[in-house]
Amino acid sequence: MRSSAENALQLLAASPNALFAKVMEHGSMSVEIYKPLQTDNQTPHLQDELYVIISGSGEFLNGGNRTVFLPGDILFAPAGVEHRFENFSDDFATWVIFYGPEGGEKSTK
Repeated sequence: MRSSAENALQLLAASPNALFAKVMEHGSMSVEIYKPLQTDNQTPHLQDELYVIISGSGEFLNGGNRTVFLPGDILFAPAGVEHRFENFSDDFATWVIFYGPEGGEKSTK
């Protein structure tokens, strides 16, 4: 399986009102491209998530912690935790990788 950011962004552009599109699935894992417009209104998810920033910059609010992000950064959001992107640039786009059981995996800490 293979997907490129360019192809995924074209898929989004074909549906002007779409903010995300699923590009890959295997078992409990799914990969989406996500490109919110001005505001990120997402709510907590049932699975753990990884974000891999494709383009743009901004801030990631994750369970009360705020982190600045840039292209190439990887961010983690545990299942059920409130999180969102804020103050992001117009060119912001990210891969979203959902995986694992509902409720998230147990921490190894």
